[in-house]
Amino acid sequence: MKNIRCAIYTRKSSEEGLEQGFNSLDAQYEACSAYVLSQASEGWQLIPEHFDDGGLSGGTLVRPALQRLLAKIAAGQVDIVVVYKVDRLTRSLLDFSKLVEAFDAHEASFVSVTQSFNTTTSMGRLTLNMLLSFAQFEREVTAERIRDKIAASKAKGMWMGGTPPVGYRPNGRSLAIVDEHADTIRFIFEAYVELGHVRALAEHLSARGIVSPVRARANNGATFGGLPFSRGQLYAILRNPVYTGRVAHRDRIYPGQHTAIIDENLWQRVQAKLEDNRQGRHQTRQGGSALLQGLLQDPHGEPLVATHTTKGKVRYRYYVSRSLHHGFAANDQGIRIPAREIEKAVIQALVDLLSDPFKLASKMSLSLAAGRLGSLISQANETANKLRMRNPALVRELLIAVHVHSSRLDLQISAAQLAILLGLDATSDTAAVFTHAVPVRLFRNGCSLRLVYDNNTLVSTDGAEQGLVRTIARGRQWWKMLCETGLDIKDLASREGVTASWMTRVVRVAFLSPRIIDAALAGTLRAEIGSTDLIGPAAIPRLWEEQELLYLPGT
Repeated sequence: MKNIRCAIYTRKSSEEGLEQGFNSLDAQYEACSAYVLSQASEGWQLIPEHFDDGGLSGGTLVRPALQRLLAKIAAGQVDIVVVYKVDRLTRSLLDFSKLVEAFDAHEASFVSVTQSFNTTTSMGRLTLNMLLSFAQFEREVTAERIRDKIAASKAKGMWMGGTPPVGYRPNGRSLAIVDEHADTIRFIFEAYVELGHVRALAEHLSARGIVSPVRARANNGATFGGLPFSRGQLYAILRNPVYTGRVAHRDRIYPGQHTAIIDENLWQRVQAKLEDNRQGRHQTRQGGSALLQGLLQDPHGEPLVATHTTKGKVRYRYYVSRSLHHGFAANDQGIRIPAREIEKAVIQALVDLLSDPFKLASKMSLSLAAGRLGSLISQANETANKLRMRNPALVRELLIAVHVHSSRLDLQISAAQLAILLGLDATSDTAAVFTHAVPVRLFRNGCSLRLVYDNNTLVSTDGAEQGLVRTIARGRQWWKMLCETGLDIKDLASREGVTASWMTRVVRVAFLSPRIIDAALAGTLRAEIGSTDLIGPAAIPRLWEEQELLYLPGT
C-alpha cells in the first residue's frame, strides 16, 4: 500500500490565549491528527513537522507556516493537507483558488475534518468546483466594479495613478508639468512633423544624444530611463492624447484636469502624418494579403518575403527566404513556409500570452497597482479578440520582428505598445522589446516546410489534408462497390482504370480505426502523415490499437 504523507495546518487569527498550555492551535492539531489516524488503513501517515500560524489573519497568504507548507508541497514531500476547517487555510475565495491551483500543480489534496470536505473523493472535488465557481464570480464582480470606477473617474479627467508619461509628475488626481522633460516631448512632436517617419525620428534623437529621462518609480523608488528612445516608445508618445490635456479610456477621450504640453494644431498634424503612414502600410499589406510581411526572418537572419502560387482557382500563399525567392540559393539553403500556418501560429501565441495578463505584466517588468487588476483583464481580453480577427494594424504595432528557428519562433514584441493597449500608464518608459519563444518546430514536406506543435500536430488553418480525405473516400467507395457488385478486385480495377495492386492498397484504408478517420477529417493526424503514407504495402496493421500507435499523435 502506498504511504500518503499528511501535513496538518493550523491557524488562529488573534494572539489571545496562545500563551495557554492547551490553546486553539493545539485543539485543531489534536482533531486533525485523530482524523489522520482514522485513515491509517488507507495508508495515511502524519509527518512530524508542525505548521502553525498563531495570531495571523486568513485574509492574506503571507504567513510563515503556510509558506513553509507550500514549499514542502512544491518539493513533493506532502500528499494531503489536513485542516480543522477550510477557513483555517484562507477566508478569501480568490486566495482559496490560488491554493487549490498550487495543490493541483503538485498532485496534492486537502481535507477539512469538520466539514466533510475531502478533495481525494469525487464529492469533495464537486464541492471544490462549486466553490471555485463562486471565486470566479467574485473576481468578475470585482473586475466590473473596478472598471466602472476607473471609467467614471477618467470621464471626469482624473489621473488614475501609475507611472506618469514623460513630461509629467503626479499631482494628486492630476498631473503637473516637468518643464525639462516637457521640452523633450515638444521636440519629439515637432521633429516628427519635419522628418515624417518614426524610424528617422529615433535615429535623429539618438544622433543628438536625446534619451528618455531618468525617473523613479512611485512604488519602490527604483530608477529607470536614461536610454535611447525606441520606436515603440516614440509611437506611444506620439499617440498619447495626455499631451494635449486630455485623458484616454479605451476608445474614448475626455478633457483632463492637467495642463497640455503641446497645442491642438501640432497634435492634429502629427496624427494626420501617422495615419497617412499607416494607410500606406495597410494598402501594401492588403495588396499581398501578407499579415507578417517585413517582420519574418529565417534562421540565418535573412528576411522572408511574401509570395504565392495558383493552382486552378486556388491561391496558395507562402513566406520564402529572400535569396531562395530570387534564385540565389538552393532549396535546402532557404525556407518556404505556408503563410496561413505561420500567421496562425503567431496570432495564437499572442492570444495565449494575453490569456495571463498578470504574468505578462511581470514579464514586461511593469508595476501594477492592485486596484487596476480588473481593467488589465478587460483590456487583455479586448486586445486578444482583435488579434483573433487578424487585425493587421494591431499585429504590426505589437511585433518588431519574428525570428524563425528550426524548433521555435522568437516573437520580438514592443513592450511599450503592448502596455498602452492594456491600459497601463507606464508606456513611454517601458523596456523597448521583450522576446516570447513559441515551441513550434519546422517539418519538411516536399519543397516547403510545415509548422508542427509539440504534440506533433500541424499548425494548420485548413483542417484536413484534402489528398488524405480523397484517399479515404475512394477506399470506402471501392469497398462498397466490391460488396454490391460481386466483382473481384482485378475486374473492378480494370473497370476503374487502375491497377489491382493500387486498388488493393487504397481499399485497405476503408478499414482504418474510427479514431484515425476522425483525426484525418479534423486534420489532427501526426504531422508527417499524408495520403501516400496510408497506401504502402504494410501501412495498415490489422489491429486498430496498432494503427493508432502509428498515426495518432501522443499515442
